[in-house]
Amino acid sequence: MMLQLVAVAFFGVAAVAFGIGVFRTRSMVRSALSLLGAMVAIGLMFLAMEAEFLGVLQLMMMASEMTIMAIFMMMYMMDPGGLSQMEMTHQKRTSVGAGIIGGAGALVLSFLTPWGRIVASAPAPGAQLHDLGIELMTRGMLIFETAGFTILVAMIAATLTAIVRQK
Repeated sequence: MMLQLVAVAFFGVAAVAFGIGVFRTRSMVRSALSLLGAMVAIGLMFLAMEAEFLGVLQLMMMASEMTIMAIFMMMYMMDPGGLSQMEMTHQKRTSVGAGIIGGAGALVLSFLTPWGRIVASAPAPGAQLHDLGIELMTRGMLIFETAGFTILVAMIAATLTAIVRQK
């Protein structure tokens, strides 16, 4: 139990650190890699909390999503490497203020929530996985299939838009 708590805390801190790294760089490539690091840390945090399905799903989805994002970023961005001094951040004070308020709110909620009763009433990890699978394969299936098809169509349309026509 103590090792699990240490792992969740470590991956949580890593996710926050990578999340900060997303906004601290001028390079879109470094920003994307920091975002990937944050998403991997979240996936590993799910695995440490014995939510294996969500952890593996997070890792698989983020690996494929970040690969596609990197390809589109290289195709469409003027300076994906951040070599020019182009400013990519806007409304810095508002963003920092929102981050501080959101972080403080999350800390307050995490300390005020009675986690013992919530954890005690949660089903076992195997039962959670079974229930999630049933939910995804029944009414959630149409939503996921529609979203997947829509994303595929958008990717094909964006690629066709980027192709220079030869006359």
